[in-house]
Amino acid sequence: MDKLELEKRTKRFALRIIAFVATLPKGRIGDVIGYQLVKAGTSVGANYREANRAESRNDFIHKIGIVEKESSESRYWLELCDESGLGDTEERQWLLQEAGELLAIFTSIGRTSKSNRAEAASAKMSGAR
Repeated sequence: MDKLELEKRTKRFALRIIAFVATLPKGRIGDVIGYQLVKAGTSVGANYREANRAESRNDFIHKIGIVEKESSESRYWLELCDESGLGDTEERQWLLQEAGELLAIFTSIGRTSKSNRAEAASAKMSGAR
């Protein structure tokens, strides 16, 4: 999956989060969980786009770390919805699955980027000798 496809995927995730939250029951619980879920779920794609426009390798790694955290937080709020029975079951299951897959993807990107940074630093040190 290339960057553009992943940007589209994270946008689709955000749009489905928004639609899911719109169906949550009105009241303190639905409002608080919905607010947190919309913040985290829409931040995944926004921060991934920002990471793709990073100014350096270190900046990219930092921003991908934020995407990982927002993916994990989205999954957390969806787990709360799931365990408390909030929202449409089928849509909630899709969102939980997608949040887990996005978290795995961004965790992998982060690890690979850190590994590549370490290899580049090691090669630079070897070449300096």
